[in-house]
Amino acid sequence: MEAFLSSTLGVAIAEIGDKTQLLALFLAARFSQKNAIVAGIFVATLLNHLFSAVLGVWLAQFVSPDTVKWIVGGSFIAVGLWLLLPDKDDNPDSRWLKYGAFTATVLLFFMAEIGDKTQIATVLLAAKYQSLFWVVCGSTLGLMLANVPVVYLGEMLMKKIPAKTVRIAACALFCALGVMTLAGGGISLH
Repeated sequence: MEAFLSSTLGVAIAEIGDKTQLLALFLAARFSQKNAIVAGIFVATLLNHLFSAVLGVWLAQFVSPDTVKWIVGGSFIAVGLWLLLPDKDDNPDSRWLKYGAFTATVLLFFMAEIGDKTQIATVLLAAKYQSLFWVVCGSTLGLMLANVPVVYLGEMLMKKIPAKTVRIAACALFCALGVMTLAGGGISLH
């Protein structure tokens, strides 16, 4: 259950103000089919985070628990510090928009998540907890919790959430996870 809660909270907070959240805002402004956008975000996130979690679990199988502890702990801290940097407002590639709300959302969200903070966090969480199912469920839920309100409430919500405060809170959360990982006795690979 700790893997699920940590993944949900970590990804939800890290996603606020992220480029994929800006993408959700753009897609909501572009398409009127809000449910199709939400379904597309879910499918893209589930596929991307499943791949990420499999990678994290796989990597942890080939590295000693002590090495995994140092890599994961240090990486959590690095991701935490990375969260302090605001994302650039990249405009989505308009060639995908012709495929409609659902397909455009799946394609654009999947591509935007590649190498994203939340994807890297999912790899790290899976390596730490060795729980593919709970990390994927938690990270997907976290991303949905951060993006679904944006699809339906859009600009009004974004104006009320100070991005700098959220980035600082996310940084603190990931740095705390890193310190707790480094302070622990290792990560169980069983």
